[in-house]
Amino acid sequence: MDQNTLQANWNYPTSIRVGAGRVRELPAACRELGIRAPLLVTDPGLAALPMVSETTEHCRQQGLRCGLFSSIKGNPTGTNVTDGVECYRAGKHDGVVAFGGGSALDAGKAIALMAGQTRPLWNFEDLGDNWQRVDEQGMAPVIAVPTTAGTGSEVGRASVITDEERQVKRIIFHPKMLPALVILDPQLTVGLPANITAATGMDALSHSLEAFCAPTFHPMAEGIACEAIRMIREYLPRVVQNGQDLEARTQMLVASTMGATAFQRGLGAMHALAHPLGALYDKHHGLLNAILMPYVLTANRRQIEVPITRLCHYLQLQEATFDSFLSWILEIRRQLSIPDNLGEIGIGAEQSDRVGEMAFADASAATNPITFNQSQYSELFRAAVAGKLQLETLADYPVAIG
Repeated sequence: MDQNTLQANWNYPTSIRVGAGRVRELPAACRELGIRAPLLVTDPGLAALPMVSETTEHCRQQGLRCGLFSSIKGNPTGTNVTDGVECYRAGKHDGVVAFGGGSALDAGKAIALMAGQTRPLWNFEDLGDNWQRVDEQGMAPVIAVPTTAGTGSEVGRASVITDEERQVKRIIFHPKMLPALVILDPQLTVGLPANITAATGMDALSHSLEAFCAPTFHPMAEGIACEAIRMIREYLPRVVQNGQDLEARTQMLVASTMGATAFQRGLGAMHALAHPLGALYDKHHGLLNAILMPYVLTANRRQIEVPITRLCHYLQLQEATFDSFLSWILEIRRQLSIPDNLGEIGIGAEQSDRVGEMAFADASAATNPITFNQSQYSELFRAAVAGKLQLETLADYPVAIG
């Protein structure tokens, strides 16, 4: 497909600009939002690459006083956010450009939230009506520029931040954390290594798949998830095989954004487990979801078999059955060199009780199709460590009520 046909401006759920080379529009986008001194928030790896130096220099040439903050871990922490806020205030910035993968986007949004707050970060954890504690006048505007096709954080109203003291991931939420403007430029993703492209792409698949299977009523999100899964099936293997394929890069960026839009409907046990595992073992979030995927699907089979069969028809799989769908998941993982189990990435079952407790308490567990208790999450975790796909004892769990 000609790249000129892959150019678009959308307004769902926020203002989105799609197309190769559109990062050059960043200075104009800043001015549209009244930003004259943006703080570009990214990770240390990207900060050392030409794409960041060229972007900041382009902003400066266009009359913006552009700063840079890159002290962010792969799983961003509360300390990272605090340090970023200090940098923001010291530089007298007036907006944030969140530039990078999920860690940079989540950290950038959290820094923008906290720029003018007096309460501590954890006061805004997504519990009850904590979000109403936010001084909205103190929030800074955000432009999001993703450089991976995975988290979809560019269209999210929350950030996942690790509380180092308690070794848990916390979701920080406010409706206005949604970036005001998003730039999806596939050229920024071209240099992404194949293994990271694969892991982030599988993260996008996990978002769409869990949203599709969630028991809540949200037909719009269900439809978006369905099409995103089709796009990922078509374009993820292509882009991992050829990282220079701009059409596939564009389609994966869009599918990632769609997946994060869809999970307004809910997530599930993949994320309920991936969040504590990321906090405890500091492993890549997308890789964790990719490994956990078939184990969670199998555990949820009793409740999701009918919608998965419907999805098979849309995907035009050879057979419209749950087993056929599971076979496709296992095959795409094999194609992308995703490990078969958690043990292969150095995660053992020693903390299974703690993982089960944390997964049960995770917000994503609330919309899993079947309600698992702590011990059942522990069992599911142990199965994913050992590579035991068939879980006979998961037959009689109560169904979640949507």
